[in-house]
Amino acid sequence: MASEHEVAAIAARNEQDDDIKTVRSTEHPLDYENKTNATYPPENASRRNPAGSRLGSLLRAFEQQLVEYNLEARGIERVAADERMKRLSWMSYLQAFLLWVSINLAANNITLGMLGPAVYGLSFTDSALCAVFGSFAGSLVAAWVATWGPISGIRTMAFGRYSMGWWPSKIIVLLNLVQMIGYCLIDCVVGGQILSAVSPGGMSVAVGIVIIAIISWVVATFGIQVFHYYERFAFLPQLIVVCMLFGVSSTKFDVSAASQGDPRTLAGNRLSFFSICLSAAITYAPLAADFFVYYPEHTSRRTIFTLTLTGLVLSFAMALVCGIGLASGIGAYPEYEAAYNRGQGALIVEGFGPLHGFGKFCSVIVALGLIANTVAPTYSAGVDFQILGRYAEKPPSEIFTNFLALMGYWVAIWFAILIEEFFFFRFRTGYNWAAWRDPSKLPIGIAAFVAFVVGWVGAVLCMAQVWYIGPLAKLVGEYGADMGNYVGFSWTAVVYPPLRLLELHFVGR
Repeated sequence: MASEHEVAAIAARNEQDDDIKTVRSTEHPLDYENKTNATYPPENASRRNPAGSRLGSLLRAFEQQLVEYNLEARGIERVAADERMKRLSWMSYLQAFLLWVSINLAANNITLGMLGPAVYGLSFTDSALCAVFGSFAGSLVAAWVATWGPISGIRTMAFGRYSMGWWPSKIIVLLNLVQMIGYCLIDCVVGGQILSAVSPGGMSVAVGIVIIAIISWVVATFGIQVFHYYERFAFLPQLIVVCMLFGVSSTKFDVSAASQGDPRTLAGNRLSFFSICLSAAITYAPLAADFFVYYPEHTSRRTIFTLTLTGLVLSFAMALVCGIGLASGIGAYPEYEAAYNRGQGALIVEGFGPLHGFGKFCSVIVALGLIANTVAPTYSAGVDFQILGRYAEKPPSEIFTNFLALMGYWVAIWFAILIEEFFFFRFRTGYNWAAWRDPSKLPIGIAAFVAFVVGWVGAVLCMAQVWYIGPLAKLVGEYGADMGNYVGFSWTAVVYPPLRLLELHFVGR
């Protein structure tokens, strides 16, 4: 970020013990009581290179060079108060808004909006209402989680240890890794489709995928400062070209066609599309705090929440409604139908059709805008690998080649545990932030694990996807209704408090 963010010097390894900063005020959770705990070794204790090692000396020199160039050299270590930004300017707060607009105003959300009319047979109005309110509900969760970055100074998945415990939290990390890498693959495919449609016969979809993936990897590799710089400005070209897409394609939006299906089927389709849009937003929650760990502890929690929520909702609304409009014209315009059959990315290119050559240039800008959306999960995935354990703290030599397209079910279940842990069990006592890497100080996790499994069972029974419709979801309409998020959340919320009370009674933590 700009000079006020002073991320350069903070990458050096901590030489002092973490301060225990415990929330003592229920009304002002940013007021801390500073204590020292000599039982915690320095953060770099497990990362020393062998004495006299030539390779170790080279690595240390390389790391120092990264620091001098303001690049992030730290891993998952907690960012102590004295390592963070020294002051907050108006640009620092504005960054929290622009970050989410840049990440989210992307082609993958335009293609998500297309599902309303194209897959669920919903009208323009029904699709738009479900999309906007669904993304708003999911964004509330992401915005709440984002506020814990400045408070704790630890990454989102490490924060989850305070509710899930040491070992069960690793399951959450694995699910999140699969989900984030899955979404990255989707971004790359959509970008590849767009680039291929711009240059038919000249570039294959595979080449387009590689281009998007390599640029995203480069930006994410060099740390959070480069990431913030990129996201600060990435929104601008996207905003311009998406506005142009609205302007040139809106004449083919079919806003008069009615939703299809009998009343029960229509209700199920509305709920399913609402749930998909909610899932798209809620899946930002497992990485939302990662981007604010360098913000000072006194950062206004309400401001971070409001700016995150506003950035997500506005960008979601714009992208989703654009996709809904494009898909609404499929039935009335053969060229739109032919483009959609080639791929959702091709329909975006067709939307720019009236601009001819300049429209292809705009399509390329839209495709490159997916980089901003891909960088965020790529950066967080690199951090989350380290949370799996000390062997995963080294850069992985392989990447996933297969992934399971998980929706937001597990995130809703996980969020139920997080929020109940905070309000029911830690609202007055607060969190010992220095204990983030000490299993003996964290919950054992039995209550959270059992509640998570119970919630997952409820989600499976009530989920409605193309590849599977749960027995309870089948009861609504011809194609079922996706209720997995709500049932999973509610079942977990019911069973977790009594299980946690038993765990505290018998285990004591």
